[in-house]
Amino acid sequence: MSELSQASRISQEVQAVTVNGVSLETLRIPATEPNKPPLVLLHEGLGSVAMWRDFPSALAERTGAEVIAYSRRGYGQSSPRPESFTVDYMHREALEVLPSLLTALDITNPLLIGHSDGGSIALIAGGGLEMAFAGLVVMAPHVFVEDLSITSIEAAKIAFETTNLPEKLGRYHRDAAHTFGGWNDIWLHPDFRSWNIEASLPGITCPVLAIQGADDQYGTLAQIDSVVDHTGGRSSKAILADCGHSPHRDQPEATLSAISDFLETLSA
Repeated sequence: MSELSQASRISQEVQAVTVNGVSLETLRIPATEPNKPPLVLLHEGLGSVAMWRDFPSALAERTGAEVIAYSRRGYGQSSPRPESFTVDYMHREALEVLPSLLTALDITNPLLIGHSDGGSIALIAGGGLEMAFAGLVVMAPHVFVEDLSITSIEAAKIAFETTNLPEKLGRYHRDAAHTFGGWNDIWLHPDFRSWNIEASLPGITCPVLAIQGADDQYGTLAQIDSVVDHTGGRSSKAILADCGHSPHRDQPEATLSAISDFLETLSA
């Protein structure tokens, strides 16, 4: 039996947490080793609590740390998002929503683990918030916009319009069309081509691990090279072979090992 299958037996309780008047779907798995920093998962641009699948349980099983995941507003079973996405939507999530959620859950000195958009949110938070982070793990983060990213997002739009992708996403979001449209529309908006968070990187002083698949269809390795080159603290990278945009799904064992090893360096 794989580690992910074994970890799925861990009891998971999902509940709604109200943050700034908004209901956010939240998963919390207790620590078995309380000395470890809590691990806060930040999902991708079309992600949610449920779309992490068995990864939170596997992470808790491997590390012994508390694991927290939440669906951002407009995702999963969280409150609907009434307005369209703006170019600064990741900054607003990182600098306004995330610290309020951490306060509501009484979480201090967490290790942020973000995937794709969630990785970008982790980097913005690490460089812009006056609060302590044990470290950052960013999987396939976006630091600037590349032609490859836009081409793949355009292809995703076609897939949503011509395949059963809406039905698949509907298993994970209360309003899949609204969720997809918000993310897709802003990434394809002309104003978004100049989006860039490299200015946030020097302000990150906690340790950083950047993970990316060698076959990532949404960004080149220039993304994590920029993270390692420009963050203000200790940083390292892991490039995974035979891996696309989702390291935790494409190479779960390698991803779990990389995060666990990184966490041990923090303890040391």
